[in-house]
Amino acid sequence: MGFFDFLLWMLWIYLVIVCIWIFIWIFIDIFRDHTLNGWAKALWIILLVVLPFLGAIIYLIARGGSMAKRQAQDAQAAAQANADYIRSVAGTSASSPATEIERAQGLLASGAITQEEFDALKAKALAG
Repeated sequence: MGFFDFLLWMLWIYLVIVCIWIFIWIFIDIFRDHTLNGWAKALWIILLVVLPFLGAIIYLIARGGSMAKRQAQDAQAAAQANADYIRSVAGTSASSPATEIERAQGLLASGAITQEEFDALKAKALAG
């Protein structure tokens, strides 16, 4: 086996991996798409099983744009969920002293804390 044969085998292996990846991505997209009903999903799956390459090309031409939109929406939703989680675990420790004093003032006005407790919270916020 020469060097050229090795490169040719590497090319074929690469193409097989790419084809498998495309089929997996299309199957994932079919089941992730909420605009398709069950019959449409079944027809796409049957087309991909019976005529895999032709079905994949037709799917990418017909629904490729919506694939990208769904992926972008999922990425945006994941980023928003991540940001919400970070905000929830960050708590109020990263807030400014003015916000802490205002929150303590609200507690004092509602009668939840005494003047001494308010003064202690105010001193803690200013030292902070």
